[in-house]
Order: sequence, then structure tokens, then C-alpha cells
Amino acid sequence: MLADAVAPAVLCSMTAHPPATKRDRHRAILDIVGAHVVGSQEELRRHLHGRGWDVTQSTLSRDLHELRLARVPTGDGMRYVTTGNGTTSGADQARAVLATLLPQLFDRLDGVGELVVVHTVPSGAQPIAAALDAAGWSDVLGTIGGDDTVLIICRSADARARVAERLEQMATA
Repeated sequence: MLADAVAPAVLCSMTAHPPATKRDRHRAILDIVGAHVVGSQEELRRHLHGRGWDVTQSTLSRDLHELRLARVPTGDGMRYVTTGNGTTSGADQARAVLATLLPQLFDRLDGVGELVVVHTVPSGAQPIAAALDAAGWSDVLGTIGGDDTVLIICRSADARARVAERLEQMATA
């Protein structure tokens, strides 16, 4: 008789709180990164654990990749930032990311022929290269991002001049 009285309460408890989904976990990650300066996967994992999520490093790494979060240097150290997610187009988001990151990460710019070389602070090149690729600038054939240097291959010398001017304007805005 006692078991009958307990069982419905357990069933109600289970149905009242459906299992969390990957989408819920992704929302939690975006909330945390938006509200806190998170500089490492371990720090993010602790924040998630505080919200009831127990995730492995490999799951968290996949989530960060799927959410297009990048670890970039800031004045306060490294932190995760979003590089494209939401309702706007990927190119629009990439342009917004460039406008946000370039002033923080840009050091100087050089160019020759069809090539532009963007020098950044350490660890700043990858997020900029990814955002440039995603932005889909017609003058840019592609990029190669190292640790603190981005090589941009342009369609022509004239295109290089336009790209360099555009990057300089964004970096000093």
C-alpha cells in the first residue's frame, strides 16, 4: 500500500521535469558566456555544473564548435565569444564579429600585390580569419589564420587596397 502511494509521486516528479535536451544545454552555454567572462572549458564546465549539467570535456568541446564560440584574448585575459549564431545571416554575423573583434585584436596591417597580412595580438588571428571567411567579401578569395597573423588572399591588387582600407576602418572604429 505504501509503495502505491509513493509511486505516483515519483512518476509525477519524472514527468514534471522532462529530460534536458542538447538545445537546452546550448542555451545554457550561450547564457553563461553572455553573462560571465569565461576563459576556459573547465570554467564553463563548472558554470554548467552549477546549473545542473554534468558534461564531459569532449561534449563541451563539440558544443563550443557547434555554437561557433571562439576563445579570444581581451584586456582581462582569454574569454569565449560567439562568432555566429542566431537569426541573422552568417555573413551579417561575421561582419558584426569583425566589427567587434578587430578593434580588440588588431595590431597592424601590411600588404603586397594581392596579399594582405593582418597582425594581431597573440591568439587573435583565428577568430578574425574565421569571421573574414564567413563574411563572404567578394574581394577575398580566402584566408589563412595562424596564431597572431592572418594572410588574406585577394582577387587583385585593387581588391587588396579595398580590403586593407576596409579593415583599417573597422579596426580603428
